[in-house]
Amino acid sequence: MTEVDPTDALPEALGPLLESFQAGKKTALARAISLIENEGPGFQGFLHRVLAAGPRARRVGVTGPPGGGKSSLVTALAHLCRVHEEEVGVVAVDPTSPFSGGALLGDRIRMNDLATDRGIFIRSMATRGSLGGLAATSKEVIDLMDAFGLPRLLIETVGVGQTELGITGAADTVLVVLVPESGDGIQAMKAGLMEIADIFVVNKADRPGADRVFNDLKAALHLRAGNASGDGAAHRGVDLSRLGEKDAATSQPAPDDLEHWDVPVLKTVAQTGEGVSELLEAVDQHREYLDESGQLKIRQRGRAAVRVREVTERSLRGILWGGEATAGLLDIGLDDIQQGMATPYSVSASILKVLLARG
Repeated sequence: MTEVDPTDALPEALGPLLESFQAGKKTALARAISLIENEGPGFQGFLHRVLAAGPRARRVGVTGPPGGGKSSLVTALAHLCRVHEEEVGVVAVDPTSPFSGGALLGDRIRMNDLATDRGIFIRSMATRGSLGGLAATSKEVIDLMDAFGLPRLLIETVGVGQTELGITGAADTVLVVLVPESGDGIQAMKAGLMEIADIFVVNKADRPGADRVFNDLKAALHLRAGNASGDGAAHRGVDLSRLGEKDAATSQPAPDDLEHWDVPVLKTVAQTGEGVSELLEAVDQHREYLDESGQLKIRQRGRAAVRVREVTERSLRGILWGGEATAGLLDIGLDDIQQGMATPYSVSASILKVLLARG
């Protein structure tokens, strides 16, 4: 496998794309996203050039159990941002179609109301088996939208419950959306969503049971307030390594006011817009808190640490299983396992021994 230096010159064919991207043409953004998703020739060099300025956008993650009306809420938030003349990027992560491998629900189906607004850029992505509620390259796509200059990014995760904790590695502010039905308040506490939420949203609040969920969440947050740790975690005091994202920022000292953000619980009816203005105001207040407390820099550093690990592990998997030598060793090892002469552990040790000997 040839080592790629991301500072190398771009392939000549990507020159016009880079120029159009930097000129703010949305068609270039769409093509750049496809380049990154497919890891096309020159994609590393392209990223190196466009991401040099660092993160600037306000990144808002929208997650929660299925059926919470997350798409409707994202649509309502995007419309409100446009009323304020703010451009918006939307990343909507869908389940993967078992037939095409692409997104099962397209962005035009889910968010038709946004499709005709030139101030809104929507990208629908398939999970393709990725855990954490995000597609494998969704974080790169989010970075591209940020580099393109979209000031507000709304990131909606696939509704799969307990595996949605990956949103903490993509967003600065996380909204956990629940509904009155199905005991979602208790489910949030069990699924770990209680720990990643910066703002709780009880959507479809015009339905029976909304007050119960609202009060359950308020009570649970009140109980947690006395147990908040000050260990400097990158996301609301949560050790992301426990969530499968080993965040280097967790070892940093926390600002004195790390835990001074009181997680609000808000009610909305996304279909009518009720409560959406108050929600957007809370999102902006949380951003102010992050800026003033120093938490924004800590979270951004934590995201970078997670990303470096993810990219490195992905590259190592390619090295490990992409060569003929390891494929041959695996075949031999499988024969030995079937004959009772080896275990998965011993076969793994043999493969690693050969790889390490090759340097």
